[in-house]
Amino acid sequence: MKIMRYSSYPLTFILIALLLVGMSCKSGKKGRSGNHGDSHLRGVVNHRSNLPFDSNLVAVFYHTYPGLGKYRKEVALVYRQHHFNQIWYDGKGLVEFSQTLCSKVRELTTEGVSSTFPYPDKVAGICDNDVENRLTATETDLMLTNLYLFYAEKVYKGVSDSTTTTLGWLLPRKQVSYKAVLDSVMSDPDLIERNDSVLFSQYYRLRDFLKRYRAIEQKGGWNQIDLDPKLKAYKPGDSAHTILQIRERLFIMGDISQNNGSARYDAELADGVKKYQLRNGYNPGKLIVPKLIWEMNVPIAERIKRIIVNMERCRWISPEIARTKTYIVVNIPSFRLNLMRNGKSELESAVVTGANLTKTVIFSRTMRYIVFSPYWNLPQSIINKEVKPGMAKHKNYLETHNMEWNNGQVRQKPGKNNSLGLVKFIFPNADDIYMHDTPAKSLFARESRAFSHGCIRVAKPRELAIDILKDDPAWTPAKIDAAMHAGKETTCVLKSRIPVYIGYFTAWVDQQGVINFYNDVYQRDERLAQLLFDEK
Repeated sequence: MKIMRYSSYPLTFILIALLLVGMSCKSGKKGRSGNHGDSHLRGVVNHRSNLPFDSNLVAVFYHTYPGLGKYRKEVALVYRQHHFNQIWYDGKGLVEFSQTLCSKVRELTTEGVSSTFPYPDKVAGICDNDVENRLTATETDLMLTNLYLFYAEKVYKGVSDSTTTTLGWLLPRKQVSYKAVLDSVMSDPDLIERNDSVLFSQYYRLRDFLKRYRAIEQKGGWNQIDLDPKLKAYKPGDSAHTILQIRERLFIMGDISQNNGSARYDAELADGVKKYQLRNGYNPGKLIVPKLIWEMNVPIAERIKRIIVNMERCRWISPEIARTKTYIVVNIPSFRLNLMRNGKSELESAVVTGANLTKTVIFSRTMRYIVFSPYWNLPQSIINKEVKPGMAKHKNYLETHNMEWNNGQVRQKPGKNNSLGLVKFIFPNADDIYMHDTPAKSLFARESRAFSHGCIRVAKPRELAIDILKDDPAWTPAKIDAAMHAGKETTCVLKSRIPVYIGYFTAWVDQQGVINFYNDVYQRDERLAQLLFDEK
């Protein structure tokens, strides 16, 4: 039905005005009627309501409430899809989901969001029983749709695409139609609590820990652990008041199941120390050194901030990644690689990533080739900074480093001492970043492993190659071993290409439900935190 324009039809204007006045009285009531649409018709909002309004009122609304202007285009699409019928009324008042939305916006802090809706007084009239709603029914409907888009922007989308690019995050941002999501959640309100088609599942795991850590904070958080400046290390069997404090801390954080109140470093505490070390990026050991105590003394507010920052990063990722059958993910702060199949980690390996001056880029591409016994074509920057000065000092520099000139460039010949090791994994990209073996195996034993020129060194390259090629009969483990040690470069073109995601998460909940914290090796957290916490 096409709505007549008020300016051309004064009688119609009067009739519709009377209708709106009558409905505005109803809009003052906080509806509890529920959504009476057919629940099996997902994506259909209040299809039985037939409560139309003049499309011109959309423009009037944004003239009155300019602070919501950025949602205007999407709001117009929502109502055009529903033929300019009100979507928050069902003939008996506001649908139940309106109050669900109000509650979720009130509780934005549980989602790690501190923003405030631009017109809180208007929302209060809709959401609070003790506040009169002075908006007309149409204004109420439009306000609720804007409130939903505000919620979707903050919780589902996060900061803008341009902002993430300036932060150095080049992984593709997810693409979601939030008006389609609105239809879905109104048909199934439970989806507003958890919607795996909109948010990466890691988001919800971090949200659970945000709730836990805030509960700890509300109970007083945790006290500082005494750190003796003369301390070298505590070992099992030692007794000290500090050990009692450490036991209390590990109990609060869940690394030990009970606190027996002992000041002696016993076996139970040793197990807890190991759990804490593993989930905080430390090599496990029985010694409690000052560095570990210093780490435990990080205030709980800082842990909460780190969780919130990483929840924001989860907003940028498409949930479809987790549903991909096979993919590889590298998390730079944890210095770990995981090959995922059917939702489970099939192979895990330590990695070395780029140093601060040659950071590994956060991006994704598709692996297409594996090169066995590779040449290393040196970047011009390394030729200028290392090779040419070396040649100036030693005439046999190229020979002693197993290098040669090739078409005006320098390359290192295949072999066990090649800087790329015996195999490299290629996912073509403009930054020329790839994964590879390395002869410098000792670096994998270090806790912090940001040493490379930007590429990713893999501790288990042979195992990775075997796993990737396990369904290709032409590349048995024996043939892979032979190619790796042939001394002659051989390229394998993958029959099934594999997505590779290089990400940056300093807080991560693993498949066992344990939260892990990692050092912010590229100092990216604070800049993102400022954007999030300074936003109003």
